[in-house]
Amino acid sequence: MSEVFSSGTAVITGAGAGIGMGIARRVGAQGMTVVVADINAANAEKVASSIRGAGGKAEAFVVDVSKPAELDRLATHVFATHGEVRLLVNNAGIETMGFIWEIPVERWEATLNINIHGIVHGCRAFLPRMLESGKEAWIANLASMGAFGVMPGQTPYIMSKHAVQSFNECLHLELELKEAPIHVSSVLPGMLKTSIFEAEGGAGEPPSGTSHRRKMYDMVQAYGMDLDEGCKLIVDQIAQGKFWVHTQPEMSMGAVEGRIEFFRSQQAPVMNDEVRHLVTD
Repeated sequence: MSEVFSSGTAVITGAGAGIGMGIARRVGAQGMTVVVADINAANAEKVASSIRGAGGKAEAFVVDVSKPAELDRLATHVFATHGEVRLLVNNAGIETMGFIWEIPVERWEATLNINIHGIVHGCRAFLPRMLESGKEAWIANLASMGAFGVMPGQTPYIMSKHAVQSFNECLHLELELKEAPIHVSSVLPGMLKTSIFEAEGGAGEPPSGTSHRRKMYDMVQAYGMDLDEGCKLIVDQIAQGKFWVHTQPEMSMGAVEGRIEFFRSQQAPVMNDEVRHLVTD
């Protein structure tokens, strides 16, 4: 499906590392002009430089997605500089660990603003001009396999991804009502080898999250899918116009089926021994 993203402009938030970086490099290699948006200027420029070094076209842009005005600034710049946007990937997100009552207010606010509002206002800022163009386009918002389950000790992240999944479903229906030629994808990564669980990502977390973060990092490094392989699957499915975008469908369906059974049983949530081990020392 590389011909779908062989031209035009792609805007990807959180593209300085992880899944955003992997998607940026892949669509850049296919021929798109990539706006590598990230809060970390050095990381954004490193990714943009790697795309240009491979013969592609890319620009680094510093943006804090937790601030709606910053996303408005990004959109204004992109449309003025590059014209129409063919692909918008709202990817920026952080993981937060620790018990609900121990996580500082600032970390709570940062997680919800980045993970939820970054996607909401990314769409709000870009969609009016995407709709005005009347041309076919693609929007992919990063949810998670965690959108279909629960995990103690990861509450801010899990609840944010539940919110993103419902947002994606509503966005799809609203664009259908408008009869807009804009495809919406809800990206549901499974276990990929990214930097999301690295220790430095836990700045502001309480001590109760430290051990959990380390165990998750070790698990991902041992059993996670290669990042480039996962991003190829993601980009190919977005190009096909799929709403449900999986890296490991069997993991996703296991989570979905478990959720369905939970709803049907109407029982209280149950924590198995594997989950208990992750959360406790």
